[in-house]
Amino acid sequence: MHDEKQMQRRPGTGKRLFQYAMLFRSKIIIALVLLALAVCAELVGPFIAQRMIDQNILSIEKPWHEVAAGTTDSAEYAGKSYKREDRLNTDESSGAIIHIIQVQRDYYFVEGDMPFDGARDITADGKLAIVSKEGESASYLAVKLTKSELYHFYKPELPRLLKTAGMYLGLLVIAAFFTYGQRLLLLTTANRIVQRMREDVFAHIQRLPVYYFDNLPAGKVVSRITNDTEAVRELFVAVLANFFSGIVYMVAIIGALFLLDPHLALIAVPIIPILVVWIILYRRRAGRINEAIRSKLSDINGMINESIQGMPIIQAFRRQKKTIEEFDEHNKDLFSNANKLLSLNSLTSHNLTGVLRNIVFITVLWTFWGGSLSTFVTVGVLYAFIDYINRMFTPIVGIVNQLSNLETARVSAGRVFQLLDEPGTDVTAGSLPRSKGDVKFDNVSFAYKEDEYVLRNISLEARQGETVALVGHTGSGKSSILNLLFRFYDIEQGNGQILVDGEDVRDVPKQLLRQHMGIVLQDPFLFTGTIASNVSLDNPTISRERVIQALKDVGAYDMFMQLPGGIDEPVVEKGATLSAGQRQLISFARALAYDPAILILDEATASIDTETESIIQAALDVLKKGRTTFVIAHRLSTIRQADQILVLDRGRIVERGDHDALMAHGGKYYDMYQLQAGAGGSANANASVSEPHNEQAAAAHSHS
Repeated sequence: MHDEKQMQRRPGTGKRLFQYAMLFRSKIIIALVLLALAVCAELVGPFIAQRMIDQNILSIEKPWHEVAAGTTDSAEYAGKSYKREDRLNTDESSGAIIHIIQVQRDYYFVEGDMPFDGARDITADGKLAIVSKEGESASYLAVKLTKSELYHFYKPELPRLLKTAGMYLGLLVIAAFFTYGQRLLLLTTANRIVQRMREDVFAHIQRLPVYYFDNLPAGKVVSRITNDTEAVRELFVAVLANFFSGIVYMVAIIGALFLLDPHLALIAVPIIPILVVWIILYRRRAGRINEAIRSKLSDINGMINESIQGMPIIQAFRRQKKTIEEFDEHNKDLFSNANKLLSLNSLTSHNLTGVLRNIVFITVLWTFWGGSLSTFVTVGVLYAFIDYINRMFTPIVGIVNQLSNLETARVSAGRVFQLLDEPGTDVTAGSLPRSKGDVKFDNVSFAYKEDEYVLRNISLEARQGETVALVGHTGSGKSSILNLLFRFYDIEQGNGQILVDGEDVRDVPKQLLRQHMGIVLQDPFLFTGTIASNVSLDNPTISRERVIQALKDVGAYDMFMQLPGGIDEPVVEKGATLSAGQRQLISFARALAYDPAILILDEATASIDTETESIIQAALDVLKKGRTTFVIAHRLSTIRQADQILVLDRGRIVERGDHDALMAHGGKYYDMYQLQAGAGGSANANASVSEPHNEQAAAAHSHS
């Protein structure tokens, strides 16, 4: 119930992504300012183009007045000079009015005033005929201009055209710099956000309890750290960059359209709600498909990881075909869902965008040529409007194309945050004084699942320097006792106490409790690095001299110095190039270098050859000295010198005492020892009392 309330209080995925983005808000704000400046610089372009069309190109049809020869900005024709009416200065005298009229692709010189305009045509006798919308008509004498004559009337506008074009080019250069700056800032910030997220996820994994990994395959954890965070990276790098820039562009363009012409702007405004509805409908459908894709991808990663780790078993038992069939089943499901998403994207991306844009264009052109707009919209304004609409659909296409990445990232982010929400243990700084190593279990009961107890009323006491051996059949609870001592799992209140030096282990932070504990597993884990780094685990407090001494104490130094790199010989993943005995010796040296007060030996000699075992047995006396040692033993001959031997059966201690006392008692221990010692019975004995290395996982699943 408490966990459910916590889950309800947690912010949504979108809010948490926003919180990550706000860690770098200063850079994002600067990027958005640069983006706004870039948009403003770019969007001035259509205004400039509209001015060039209406003021410098099409305005040739404005009235021209005859002026004195040599007047600035005048055009020469038939020995006379003419200047455009809107270019006349107040101190310049003007004479007769003429017009330059375009009919189709030709231009004509017309003398006299023209009170109205309309449909134009050249009659058979060479006159210009004009019919207005109201039905008025007029004809004028017209002289067709040659290209050179027409050039004289355009020539006064060339300096203004070049100046305006230069201004436009300068704005494009400025916009390019602003765009470069904002994209660089947004993308680098996006990479920083995801870098921070990956660091948080990996750090949180170190805080998660061991039992979390019992039920979640390693491949799925890897998938969340790599694939899912990479999808989130795409969210910040591509999706948000497109959404930010797209929204700024659209808002700016809508504003520019209203400045250009409110009537035209009203035609474009419905695009925004259509786009919002579009995104909502898409997300509903794509969200479900993406969740299936991410889940199936995680399953595939988990299966690949399991198959690689279990390849010797797969090949030895000829399970290749079955494994391939299982993989193909997962792969087909992934393929099917990926195709569904592709179909949805193909339907809703360029196709719908193109249709929507063409509808807007057709609407505008129809109303313009039909006469509804042409009375108050010039050709230059129409050009600028079409330019703006084209520019607005570019970010719309960008947003629509990123919808699939948005949904993928949203689902992936949810999976990442689900992992981050798993309760973990805060890493505790500092240290505790080295404990003496007195350990006491006081009436401890424990269940991995409710009411399915694997330990029942366990009581034991181990004093400093004593060796306690735990023996029993598979699932009897030996490893569970050590899991509780290490606090890989915790007992519930009312199920007894575990004390170290008289203090309840639940009152001590886990990291500080384990600071003076060491463990040697049946199958030791080695990290990629060197032999020396696997002994010290790169702990700066463990010097190289201490590493060398630890290797000497366990009798391994001379053996490793015979390798080409000595103790700096590279170790590949899991120490695959080393023998089982060599890996175990490194594990012993590691435990010795850390000088623990409490030492756990989880059948440390089970997979060692006889010669190496003799070396280790000699080192065990050194290793155990002054330490409380717990030994899980399958070879009963290795624990004859133990101070206490505890025999477990179905989670209870059924016998306890030293070797001689238990042999004299003639109970379970006696039977097990005689079975192992008997001629021809050792194989069966090993089979009957051996148990898997990871008994905590076995116990968690079998609860026997």
